Amino acid sequence: MTPLSPETLQFIREHRTDDVRKLALQAGKFPQVDMPTAITQLAGRQTATEKIPSWAAIEGIRYPKHLSLEQCSSEITARYKARLLKGESLADLTGGFGIDCAFLAQGFQAVAYVERQEELCRIAAHNFPLLGLNQIQVYNEDGVEYLRKMAPVACLFLDPARRNEQGGKTVAISDCEPNVAELEELLLSKARRVMIKLSPMLDLTLALKELPHAQEVHIISVHNECKELLILLGSTPTAEIPVHCVNFTTQGEQTFVFSREEERDSSCPCTDRIGQYLFEPNASLLKAGAYRLLTSRYPIQKLHPNSHLYTSDKPVEAFPGRTFRATRQGTFNKKEMKAILGGLTQANLSVRNFPASVAELRKRIKLGEGGSTYLFATTLNNDQKILIRCEKA
Repeated sequence: MTPLSPETLQFIREHRTDDVRKLALQAGKFPQVDMPTAITQLAGRQTATEKIPSWAAIEGIRYPKHLSLEQCSSEITARYKARLLKGESLADLTGGFGIDCAFLAQGFQAVAYVERQEELCRIAAHNFPLLGLNQIQVYNEDGVEYLRKMAPVACLFLDPARRNEQGGKTVAISDCEPNVAELEELLLSKARRVMIKLSPMLDLTLALKELPHAQEVHIISVHNECKELLILLGSTPTAEIPVHCVNFTTQGEQTFVFSREEERDSSCPCTDRIGQYLFEPNASLLKAGAYRLLTSRYPIQKLHPNSHLYTSDKPVEAFPGRTFRATRQGTFNKKEMKAILGGLTQANLSVRNFPASVAELRKRIKLGEGGSTYLFATTLNNDQKILIRCEKA
């Protein structure tokens, strides 16, 4: 790709942390600088500092326009995927900016990066050698056409585009490009193991119905925000598909593995009483629908079949979610509300199985957002609506 001029490179070095919007308005002051390119690179590097820190530290990495960078994986999720695929050869049929390909490539001797956007191919061909990834070959081709003619490999990776022609986000497999459900047999004729990255909003039950060769599911959250749904395909039938719920926090990695059959067959004791501790499952478990099974794995009770909050009089070690100490609770009559909210000017408010939104309830109780206090509006097993005041345990 075209090298950047010395003036543009120097400008980028000197303004690494500056506000790119303000810099863009000062183009006239720097006639020797390719300002559009400089702004793209500065914005990209600033995003990468948070999203892909190991790349941001490397001089010379080139970044694409905002949309491609917005859609790519973060380093933490790319590293997780790299733990799942190893072998002699890999083909990434939807290369994009190349984050996933780069981290997956570390477990393979030969890798094909396939991408139909020529500009992204140029960027990938420039970046991979800087990352020491000389085993990757770049192909500027349509992924499906490449798939049809390619020789078999050990593993395949696809991240179907999840935006429709109007630019809106799509969540159904049939709305993605390519439609991996239609390609399932072809994919498995070309690789023993296939990883598909899907929208975290996709309905898991529907996805597994559309992909009958699914062998594993991995739902990845970062700081309790669901980021990726991964489905691994294989030719060997799997009676019970393991669902891996992973949440990366500042304290480390929370992992909970179960099967949907286990969830279906679990009893689920509910209670009308709030114990000393309240437990909220992390986003991956909520996405996976691991609601009943938690009461079998941990000494806790559910507040209501649909509330997805749990309680106990004792703390639970390594619970896969957040643990709170319940300090006050009551109904929504004026006297009890006054006792619950006494002394508060702000709080973190959540609703679970409750007939009002957070915005509606916050307006009603007149509290600002934030602080160290947590309020949960929910429903007990006897259908009583309550408000629980908590502190982080």
